[in-house]
Amino acid sequence: MLSCPACSALVHAGRLKELARVADAHEAAGQLVEASHAWQEALDLLPPNSQQYAVISARVGDITKRLAAQPAATALPAAAPGEPWWRRGWGALIALLVFSLGKLKFLLLGLTKLSTFVSMFAFFGVYWNLYGWPLALGLVISIYIHEMGHVAMLRRLGIRAGAPLFIPGLGALVLLKTHISDPSVDAKIGLAGPVWGLGAGLAAYVVYLVTGTMTWAAIAQLTAFINLFNLIPIWQLDGSRGFHALAVWQRWVVVAVIGTAYLVTSQKILLIVGAVALYRAFQRAVIKPDYGAMVTFVVLVAALAWLSTVHYVG
Repeated sequence: MLSCPACSALVHAGRLKELARVADAHEAAGQLVEASHAWQEALDLLPPNSQQYAVISARVGDITKRLAAQPAATALPAAAPGEPWWRRGWGALIALLVFSLGKLKFLLLGLTKLSTFVSMFAFFGVYWNLYGWPLALGLVISIYIHEMGHVAMLRRLGIRAGAPLFIPGLGALVLLKTHISDPSVDAKIGLAGPVWGLGAGLAAYVVYLVTGTMTWAAIAQLTAFINLFNLIPIWQLDGSRGFHALAVWQRWVVVAVIGTAYLVTSQKILLIVGAVALYRAFQRAVIKPDYGAMVTFVVLVAALAWLSTVHYVG
C-alpha cells in the first residue's frame, strides 16, 4: 500500500522528501533529465488519485516540455574563421564517426536487457523457420533499431520507459512508465521510431548497392514497408502519435503528400495510410500546429514509399 487506509498518511513519506530534495537540486543545476527521473520515481510511491501525484505529474510534464524545446546536440564542430575547407571537412568527418560510434554503443546497450534479448531471440527463431536466418536476422535488427529510436528520444526527454519487447507475429514495443499529455512531445517520441527505421532501411540499401546481394535488398524493402505501416494514424501506431500534434490544415498537407507518393510509387499500403489520414483530417485537432512533426511525417512518407518500391536488380 502507498498510503494508510485509516489516516491516509503516505507510507513512503521519508523517501518522497529525499526524492524531492534530489530533484530540486538537479533542476537548480540545470540537470533536467536527472530531475525528471527523480520526480518519476516519486510518482511510483504516490497514490495515483492523490493531490501530490497530480502536482508532481504536472512538474514532470513541464520538465519534459523544456527538454523537448532544447535543440538536439550536434556532432559537427563549428569551423574557425579562415580555416581551410579540407581541414573543416576532416573535422566534420571525424566528429560524424564519433557520433556514429556513440549510436552504435547505445544500440548495443539495449541488448543487455534480458527481456529484450530473450524476446528478440524468440522472434528471430519464429521468422528463421519461415524465411531463413539472413532475412529473419535483418528483420529483427531493423525492428530493434526502430524501437531504440523511441528509447533514444525518451532518454533525451527524461522519460522513463521499459526496454524493447519483441512479440512474434506483431513486432515490438516499448512500454512507457509515464503518461504523455503534450501532443508535440508525443509526436517526437512516436516519429523517432520510423526515423531510425528509415536509417536502418537506407543502411541495408547501401549494403545492397555495394554487394549486389538480394537479401539486403529484401531487408531494405521490408524495413521500409514495416515503418510505412507504422505511419498509419490509428490506435497506438506511430503515425497516430504524429498526427496528434498536427493542425487540420497540416493533416490535409500530409494527405496530399500520401496521395502524391501513391501516384508515383503505386505502393498499396499508402491507400490504407491515406484513407485513415483522410478520416483523421476531419476530426478535431490541436490549435497550435507543430511544423516539425509535419515536415518529419512528410519526409518519412516520401522516403519510405520510395525505398519500399525501388527497383532492385539481382
